[in-house]
Amino acid sequence: MRSLAAIAAVLFLLAGCAGSGKEKDETAGWSAEKIYTEARSAMSEGQWDKAIKYFEKLESRYPYGRYAQQAQLEEAYSYFKQGEAAATVSACERFMRLHPNHPNVDYAYYLKGLANFNEDLGIFGNWTDQDQSERDPKAARDSFVAFKDLVAKFPNSKYSPDAIARMVYLSNFLASHDVHVAKYYYRRGAFIASANRAEQVIKQYPNSPSTEQALILMIRSYDAMGLKELRDDTTRVFKQNFPKIDPATQSIEKEEAWWRLW
Repeated sequence: MRSLAAIAAVLFLLAGCAGSGKEKDETAGWSAEKIYTEARSAMSEGQWDKAIKYFEKLESRYPYGRYAQQAQLEEAYSYFKQGEAAATVSACERFMRLHPNHPNVDYAYYLKGLANFNEDLGIFGNWTDQDQSERDPKAARDSFVAFKDLVAKFPNSKYSPDAIARMVYLSNFLASHDVHVAKYYYRRGAFIASANRAEQVIKQYPNSPSTEQALILMIRSYDAMGLKELRDDTTRVFKQNFPKIDPATQSIEKEEAWWRLW
């Protein structure tokens, strides 16, 4: 019995030792082409984690090969497909920094914009459920800047037309956000802050659907502060832009239909 117990103990220890070894690297001995091919195959099957692992192996093992640059870009795309916005932006910025003259660097700018755009898009879908003055529009602003950089640096890029359309959408959202903040200040009697925030909308987003509400808020705020000259000047500007609308009859609670432009 003792001998059987001893044998069992030895077998247990051997099994433990075998299990404690490192997991075998299936890519050991693979060429750069082989790793890249397998990564692409994983992408085609939607196995983004697996694709990212292969791209990381490729970069670390063959950092100067012809596949390494493309691997960095495809890794960024894999992060994007997984919904990892921060990782996507980081990978895109790294690619732009290391390969500023790469023929596909315009795509890195575009993907960076998309990552932040999609991060806020989920919130855009139910934007009426939350007070816009409580929203942090950082992702939308970052997305706008990325698309703006793309259009400025690569005006002939095939991604620029879509980037421009998204910039219009984002500028309308950002204008709407600032109007909501201005309304928040107005309701609480912070008329200077309300007028300044509304004026910011006019200056930064003059063609947005929120212009009407911004001007009305400026008129009401100036009136509340007894600044008649500024109130009258703003009223004249309003009537020049909206001749068929009487600002005195408009409610500041009116919602801007900026989302319909997307």
